[in-house]
Amino acid sequence: MTNPAIATQSEQSPIQVARKDLPLSCPRPDAPVWNMHPRVYLPIEDEVDQTCVCPYCGARYQLVD
Repeated sequence: MTNPAIATQSEQSPIQVARKDLPLSCPRPDAPVWNMHPRVYLPIEDEVDQTCVCPYCGARYQLVD
C-alpha cells in the first residue's frame, strides 16, 4: 500500500529553494511534520538540472537561483 503523504508530495510541483537556503536538507526545518523521516542532505547544486528528490519521502526540490 502506498503512503498517501508520499504520493502527494511526489506529484506536486517541486519545492523551490534559493542558494541562501543551502545546504538543502529534507525534511525542511519549517516543514509541518519536520520529523517525518531522518534528515538527509541533498546535493542539489551538483545536479545538472538543479533538481533532486528526497529518497525517503519523494519530495522534489528545484534550485531557482
